[in-house]
Amino acid sequence: MSSLRPLLVVAGLGTGQGTGAATARLFAKSGYSVALIARGQDAVQGLAKKINDEGGNAAGFPIASYAPSDIQSAFSAIKTHFPAQTHTLKAAVWNAGAGVWKPFLEITEQDVQNSLDTNVVAAFAFARQVILGLKENELDNNGKKGTLIFTGATASVRGNVTTSAFSASKHALRALSQSLAKEFGKEKIHVSHVIIDGGIRTDRSIDRIQAGNGLEPDSIAQSYLYLANQDHSALTWELDLRPAVEKW
Repeated sequence: MSSLRPLLVVAGLGTGQGTGAATARLFAKSGYSVALIARGQDAVQGLAKKINDEGGNAAGFPIASYAPSDIQSAFSAIKTHFPAQTHTLKAAVWNAGAGVWKPFLEITEQDVQNSLDTNVVAAFAFARQVILGLKENELDNNGKKGTLIFTGATASVRGNVTTSAFSASKHALRALSQSLAKEFGKEKIHVSHVIIDGGIRTDRSIDRIQAGNGLEPDSIAQSYLYLANQDHSALTWELDLRPAVEKW
């Protein structure tokens, strides 16, 4: 098993500047091969090229949607590109999300469905593929078979005036992660949920996040790598990240 290269699968890249991209780059620098899943071929392939140009090993697997069938197809392609003879799935990050920020009476049934489809149904499909892969692993030096990380939000634990749909689905994602942690922890599969309490600093958000505020994607990625490297005797289910100036 030690001769196999560890594989990270990341789903959800946004514009290629946030949490998912930073995590992919850091894990690649740490010796992982990286499989990138996201909508939008340009962002996926662009990040894969950047990682490869920097000496890493990455491949993009763009999908049309986060429907379970598309996620399953992506994992099939990943298994072909990174075969079991050379790679073993050791870490996965569900970073995709669908936000709805509207007053309750302005939210449509379709808004609710879109939020649930990405934040809950797609997360179920992703987790299923990951756990099926991790169950096949032998224990590593940390006594684990691998790590599955879900990116959460302030809305995972606290609703607000415009987050009724978003918070409902993020609460569900948190409950899913806790359920999986309890069910599969005994099989030495580490499941973790990370609350991102604050804005993330990217080129797209820089105008609305003041200097010194906001979370740096590279710092979030360091926390994700820390989770992946934890020993089985002291595992974190939930990690709460916020900038020092963020109000609790």
